[in-house]
Amino acid sequence: MHALEVIGDPVRRRILELLADGEVAAGDIGRIVQAEFGISQPAVSQHLRVLRETGFASVRPEGTRRLYALDPAPIAEAAAWFTPFERFWRGPLDALGTELARGARTRRRAAATEPSGAPEASGRHSDPAAPATPTRPAAPRRPGPGPSAPSTPKEH
Repeated sequence: MHALEVIGDPVRRRILELLADGEVAAGDIGRIVQAEFGISQPAVSQHLRVLRETGFASVRPEGTRRLYALDPAPIAEAAAWFTPFERFWRGPLDALGTELARGARTRRRAAATEPSGAPEASGRHSDPAAPATPTRPAAPRRPGPGPSAPSTPKEH
């Protein structure tokens, strides 16, 4: 079975995510996966077996528990398969990073020009995570006839 076939299944991907932080007991994996996917314990065991047989996970007994751990080699194999395709997303991701940095720089500059600890002129408190937008003063009121009286239907 190819590495991408193994990680193509959402249940197995979730199990791999759980194992990414270190060893996890089979019972804990079963409880989490059963709750999230609504599958039976035997179905979870089948997914764990596939991960063991394909080398993605190893298992070691500890008393009555079975602890599963991630083996990074097959993950590296899958990542290597994607390498020729990185050009399709590398440029857009780099551009996104540039735009995020530009926005953060703009917010820092705007925050540096505000009086320290004072709320903005509009009466709102400044939010450093919000994009900097200039506030517009209220338009002056124009003189006019004032509000008109409600109209009543005319009788003929």
